[in-house]
Amino acid sequence: MAVLPDDLSSALDEELARHPVARLAQSVDRLSARYRQGDAATSPILTSEADVAAYAGYRMPATYAAVHAVLAEAASRAPGFEPRTQVDVGGGTGAAVWAAASVWPSLTKCTVLEQVAGAIGLGKRLAANAVQAPVRDAEWRRGLVDPTAPAPEADLVTLSYVLGELPDATRPDVVRWLAAKAGAVALIEPGTPAGYERIRAARAQLIELGLHVVAPCPHDAACPIVPGEDWCHFAARLPRSGLHRRLKTGTLGFEDEKFAYVVAGRFEPERPDARIIRHPKKHKGWVALDLCTADGLKPGVAVSKKQGPRYRAARDAEWGDVW
Repeated sequence: MAVLPDDLSSALDEELARHPVARLAQSVDRLSARYRQGDAATSPILTSEADVAAYAGYRMPATYAAVHAVLAEAASRAPGFEPRTQVDVGGGTGAAVWAAASVWPSLTKCTVLEQVAGAIGLGKRLAANAVQAPVRDAEWRRGLVDPTAPAPEADLVTLSYVLGELPDATRPDVVRWLAAKAGAVALIEPGTPAGYERIRAARAQLIELGLHVVAPCPHDAACPIVPGEDWCHFAARLPRSGLHRRLKTGTLGFEDEKFAYVVAGRFEPERPDARIIRHPKKHKGWVALDLCTADGLKPGVAVSKKQGPRYRAARDAEWGDVW
């Protein structure tokens, strides 16, 4: 499971304790309804301190889990990439900064660009006592996702759960802006068909701009998935605290955050032969793997017990692993 760092978890609990649980739950219900209705981008959605706290309690653990999973996978594909600077655009309360600092000890300077003053305030308070210096000393800037502004300049530029909040017509300009002065770009969206389509389009654009796909794809070729027939996404499991369960009206002690993503960089990554893009189907004596390879999709690849070590690896394999 993807667990929040202890210092972040404690700081978040302290912030949430400042507000009545009933008030936080009301904010969560309202925020969820706004996102489902698709109007989160058309008017301010975080309008009070309680809204910001509810948003952090509701989304920060899941966002951290997804971003950490994405960046950890990118790090495994590019062991020579050791970013020293990060700009997190539309960073909310800073989940991506915490995730990046956990993955890369090389980071020395992190910057969060966010338009909501309340989110910046909460993000600063959460980071104030962070163990990791780049989180504790992060620079917080108030600003919009604006492709007419100077491009973010950093070894790593991250944008998580923001593309879907932008007008369709502006997304290509935003992707171009994010990549202009970045050593690597990580884009993350919800693991829905619509989220995948946004990532698919951004991926194609990043390749056109001369970047190489670091993860999840094992190639720089066009995505082999037929639009409308399927979509590529992954999942990170995270635990729920008691308060988290009350805010989400959930009964399970965990949840699975599903996401679509692309990481692209100005360097050649170490490419796997394939990536497992669905839960492996494990049968008695054999395993079926759905793979994405440089030669296209290979659904239902059978690995039998007769194949020894390869079979044992398939038995241990999970959705999202390389193969």
